[in-house]
Amino acid sequence: MSLFQTSIQNARSLLASSRYTVNPLRFTCACSYSTSHVRQVDSNQQPIRMEYLQFDPPSPGSEKDSNVAPIVVLHGLLGSKQNNRSVCRRFAKELATTVYALDLRNHGDSPHSRTHDYKSLALDVEHFIDRKINKPSVVLGHSMGAKTAMAIALRRPDIVDSLIAVDNAPIDAALGIDIPKYVQALRSIEKMGLRSMKDAFEVLGKYEKSIDIRNFLLTNAKFKTDGAIGFRVPLDTIARALDHIAEFPFNSRDDRFVGPALFIRGTRSHYVPDEAIPTIGRFFPNFVLKDIDAGHWVISERTSEFVMHVEEFLRTPHE
Repeated sequence: MSLFQTSIQNARSLLASSRYTVNPLRFTCACSYSTSHVRQVDSNQQPIRMEYLQFDPPSPGSEKDSNVAPIVVLHGLLGSKQNNRSVCRRFAKELATTVYALDLRNHGDSPHSRTHDYKSLALDVEHFIDRKINKPSVVLGHSMGAKTAMAIALRRPDIVDSLIAVDNAPIDAALGIDIPKYVQALRSIEKMGLRSMKDAFEVLGKYEKSIDIRNFLLTNAKFKTDGAIGFRVPLDTIARALDHIAEFPFNSRDDRFVGPALFIRGTRSHYVPDEAIPTIGRFFPNFVLKDIDAGHWVISERTSEFVMHVEEFLRTPHE
C-alpha cells in the first residue's frame, strides 16, 4: 500500500470517528525502544531513542544467504514510519534482509526535541544502527530523510553499507512554498480548537486542493485530552527548523563518502536540479543517478519503478 493509499485509509477512519485511537495489534511487526508517551528531549548532544517498525524476511535464516545488508528507511518532513510499510515488506521479502522504518525525532511516536537539524537527526539514526543493528546498513531516505541519510554517510561511513537518497541533493536549497504553507495550515487548525476531523479536512482545503495531500497531513492529527485536535508533530519546533531543513551543513572539500550511492529523483520535482549533479559527485564519487517520471512523492507515485531501481542497485556487487 502506497503512502497516499495509507493516508487515505487512515484519514477515512479519522473522519468516521469522534476519537482517533490506535490499535496496538494492528501492526504485528511494530517494535519500539519504549512504550511510554512522547518524551521531550532538550539536549542536542544526546541521541533520542526512536520508535520503529521491523520487517523480517518471511523465511527464517534466509538472511544468512542474502548479500544485502539490513535496510534503514527514513521518511520525509511530516511523515512517519507508517508511510512506506508495503515497500518495506517487499524489500524484506525479495531481498531477504531485515528492514527498519524509523520515526525520526519530532515525528510519529518518537520523542520531541527543540533541536531539529541534520546533525541531530543523523546522530539519532547512528545511535540506532550502533545499538540495534550493530553492522553496516543500507540507509535509504526520502526528502528530509534523504539529507539525513547523506549526513549519516558523511559522518559515519563505517556504519553505512550503501546510501540511497530519494529526491533530494546535498545542497542548500529553499523548500517548496508548499511546506511552510502546510505547517501554517496545521498550526491554524490547532489554534482553532477544532473537534472534528471533517472540519479540519475542510480547513486544509483552503491551503491545499489535493485530497491525497490533505489526507496525508491529517495522519499527524490526534485528539488531545480536552477533545480538541492537536498534532503529533511539534509544529512550533518544525516551523523554526525550516531553514535548517533546507540547508546541507557539510563541505565537499572535507566530507566525502566513497561507498556505493544511489540517487533517485523525480523529473517533475525541483529538489534535484541538473546543476546539483556535480555537487553530488564531489560528496559521493561512487554514485548512480536514476530518473523517474514523477513529482516529489516518487515512492508513492511510481512504486514499482522505485522498487526496481533499489533492488537492482542492492543486488549489484560493488567494489
